[in-house]
Amino acid sequence: MEPITAPRGTKDILPGEASMWESVEGIMRGEAEISGFHEIRTPVFEDTRLFRRSVGETTDVVEKEMYTFEDKGGRSITLKPEGTAGAVRAYLQHSLYNEPMPVKLYYVTPCYRYERAQAGRLREFHQFGVEMFGSSLPMADAGLIAFACRLFERLCIKGLKLKINSIGCPKCRAEYTKALKAYFTQYKDELCETCQSRLERNPMRILDCKEKHCGEIAKGAPQIMDYLCDDCRSHFEQVRSMLDSVGIKYEVDTSIVRGLDYYTRTVFEFVSDSLGAQSTVCGGGRYDGLVEEMGGRPTPALGFAIGIERLLMVMLAQKVKFEKPEPCELFVASIGEKAHMEAFRITKEMQDNMVTTLCDEVGRSLKMQMKYADKIGTLYSLVIGDDEVNSGKGVIKNMKTGEKTEVKLDDELPDRFFELEDKDSGEGEDGDEEV
Repeated sequence: MEPITAPRGTKDILPGEASMWESVEGIMRGEAEISGFHEIRTPVFEDTRLFRRSVGETTDVVEKEMYTFEDKGGRSITLKPEGTAGAVRAYLQHSLYNEPMPVKLYYVTPCYRYERAQAGRLREFHQFGVEMFGSSLPMADAGLIAFACRLFERLCIKGLKLKINSIGCPKCRAEYTKALKAYFTQYKDELCETCQSRLERNPMRILDCKEKHCGEIAKGAPQIMDYLCDDCRSHFEQVRSMLDSVGIKYEVDTSIVRGLDYYTRTVFEFVSDSLGAQSTVCGGGRYDGLVEEMGGRPTPALGFAIGIERLLMVMLAQKVKFEKPEPCELFVASIGEKAHMEAFRITKEMQDNMVTTLCDEVGRSLKMQMKYADKIGTLYSLVIGDDEVNSGKGVIKNMKTGEKTEVKLDDELPDRFFELEDKDSGEGEDGDEEV
């Protein structure tokens, strides 16, 4: 029978990798809490109308990439392609707007997009995202960018480039849209089929097209900066001034429009060239009209998302050191039936006292048990045979130094083991920085 494998564009996270994910996610959660964000968990699938209304009918995500299906009740359901729309829906559904402002949320979630599977671009991927509701101040934009910078620093990532832009508000974007339409109409026959359809509906989306020829045409397009209204221009200048005041380096890149329709004013990306070509690790910005578009009161809002798979690829390429998983602290080896029973009892007692403890569970010989203990990096071992069972005493061996300590196999064993660990805790410190 042909073996069943994981679907194309998905990836198993095996135990050796899971520890890296835990380290990174732990730092992300910790930094979010420090900055006043609180976790939210939304469903992995939503009503399809949510994404059509928020992400935008003319985006690649909605037009080409969503996993949409009809459930058994005849409802159109979509696996979430990004995290913001669900967070906004939850913000409105559960009346979080009654909480003191700003409301600050974060999430770690799987997302789904039907894209051509390749390195750093999967059909099932994971995002760490933050969303902030209730502040229209430029300080909120600068603060969110500063939070991302601090997070990357904590993750020991080097060389990321911050690119920022302003795409204005509906007022100034109307004039910009007219200019774009006039420009791209000259090249209508040269645009891809998708961009030809966008020319009438939303010409700004052409700037985000991934087709190489459309990208070349877009290089000569009018720039949004020439069409910003006074309020949007002032907002952007204040964001830049605040970033300058805290020494955050950035590049103004007028080609950044982000791939989702809900963005307004400030947009930004962090890109890395550690993977051979520049790739976006983090992207975000303002979406001041989205809450109202979803049926709520006019509410300024902003956020960003980080693709965790791509982030890990950058970290591995830069040889960032990850904290090693906690090793087995004690392995209890045994010879004979009574000793096996005693090893089982001791293992449970030590685990109940929060000591990572293992014993033989597959019937190995004593020699093979000790080889196994050494292979998994056990810190201490305890061998039990008939003599140890009869005397109620055993010897704990430090697997690194070979030092042996006699202990009683009674209820005080966990406390005695903690004392032993404390005594040896100064050994083997190398001082290397790890994530």
